[in-house]
Amino acid sequence: MLFTDLTLIEPILKAVQKEGYTKPTPIQQQAIPHILNGRDLLGCAQTGTGKTAAFAIPMLQLMANRPSNQPKGRPIRTLILTPTRELAIQIEESFRAYGSFLSLKTCVVFGGVGQNPQVETLKRGPEILVATPGRLLDLINQGFIDLKHIEIFVLDEADRMLDMGFVHDVKRVITKLPAKRQTLFFSATMPMEIQSLANAILSNPEKVEVTPASSTADTIQQHVFFVDKGNKKNLLAHILKDENINPVLVFTRTKHGADKVVKDLFRLDISAEAIHGNKSQNARQRALTNFKERTTRVLVATDIAARGIDVDELAYVINYELPNVPETYVHRIGRTGRAGLSGTALSFCEQEEVPYLKDIQKLIGKQLPVDQHHPYHMDMSMSAGSPNKQTTGGKKPMGQKPGRPHAHNQGNRDRRFSKQGR
Repeated sequence: MLFTDLTLIEPILKAVQKEGYTKPTPIQQQAIPHILNGRDLLGCAQTGTGKTAAFAIPMLQLMANRPSNQPKGRPIRTLILTPTRELAIQIEESFRAYGSFLSLKTCVVFGGVGQNPQVETLKRGPEILVATPGRLLDLINQGFIDLKHIEIFVLDEADRMLDMGFVHDVKRVITKLPAKRQTLFFSATMPMEIQSLANAILSNPEKVEVTPASSTADTIQQHVFFVDKGNKKNLLAHILKDENINPVLVFTRTKHGADKVVKDLFRLDISAEAIHGNKSQNARQRALTNFKERTTRVLVATDIAARGIDVDELAYVINYELPNVPETYVHRIGRTGRAGLSGTALSFCEQEEVPYLKDIQKLIGKQLPVDQHHPYHMDMSMSAGSPNKQTTGGKKPMGQKPGRPHAHNQGNRDRRFSKQGR
């Protein structure tokens, strides 16, 4: 199937082609027709499947085909609620891209920065609003935002809303929406509380589930490295000797841990920046921009950014510390292997993290191959238990796309981690 088979209007097809898209992903194939037909939608899809385009493209078409009937100004007609600032910014950028040949105005509001520029944008009458819950409620209470004309409401990353404690805020926002609306609900996982919320706000929805909940994309090669805690920084340095691993996204569990990894990399003359909740929004956005533009080689992030980072052709993710919530692993490694591209996820596992590894393997339904071919390998086969006895043996851990040669010398073990063909 091609985008031209989805009965999209010419301005949107033109924008999609400009972005270089020709074939819709599975969730786009399934979701777009239902949304265009005005149906409520329950979407369960792992991150990196093209979910934003799956709702943005048909929403733009619906709005273009039915202009506002309000006599004064341009009321806000669609609301996309999302958990993190980074994700809000990227969703708004996507609406701008797919709607570049339409006359619809967009606005994004989020906390952590002064509200005045956002208020000025709101005064210009945007029809599409992307928001995080806290700042949205603040601006509603101040009288800057009115949601009574909302036609389409999107709740994105619903399970992350739950993880971050935003569910009560979400419910408060929903009470301010008109009863008659189209609602699109997306979540990577469907715990009971999220399913209950979906049942409460959706009306006879179509369900789209392109992959099993909590699965990982087949395009991502996954490997685990057993290593003593004190040698993690040495293992990271060893892997980054291969200059083809660029850029690379590194995850830690704590803000302090992220800052420490950056300092360790600076000592090795490796450009790195951290992105976490203690950083100002301007600093976070600057770090993300530098990473996207390849000015910074390594971005070290905590889980607040696990679903808010969308970098074209990001081939490598490294879990410097395994997450203690197994679903978080899925969201972390979903930053690579996006839109059908290949990717590699490397996870460091120390003795105390073995239980986390077992939980992850149980959740995703597969064993992670253990790579022993590094100088800091620590034998934890007894601690790890039978699920981790699989190893890579003598094989190279990084695959390559057919027809693309490795960029490194096969005989140089320090340069084993070569960039994948994409």
